[in-house]
Amino acid sequence: MVVDTELSDDEVDRIFRALADATRRDILRRTIEAEQSVSTLAAAYDMSFAAVQKHVAVLETAHLIVKRAEGRERLVRTDPAVIARAQLLLERYQDLWRHRIHRIDALLAGAPAAPESKTETPGGSHARD
Repeated sequence: MVVDTELSDDEVDRIFRALADATRRDILRRTIEAEQSVSTLAAAYDMSFAAVQKHVAVLETAHLIVKRAEGRERLVRTDPAVIARAQLLLERYQDLWRHRIHRIDALLAGAPAAPESKTETPGGSHARD
């Protein structure tokens, strides 16, 4: 599967804001396992149907889930491509920090450090390490 890895700052903000709430993470988990109606999701929580709809709307705005109509029901499923793009962003951060840790290890070991170079940060801009 080819995944477009570039996320705008606004997309990243929406994704991680949506994932910051435990109920939304649980909704995402449930809709990864199987497509579910909003009514079925609402029955799983000790909150109003409207509150669950708001959580679903936040996830939909972040493009983490896709909602479709089937008759009178609204079915919700996770969009794995957006999850994969967010995962790749986190992997870029992880690679950046691993590189920095290796440089610190080399300095502490007394080995000559590689000259600083411009590297691309996970957000796409250039910064000095």
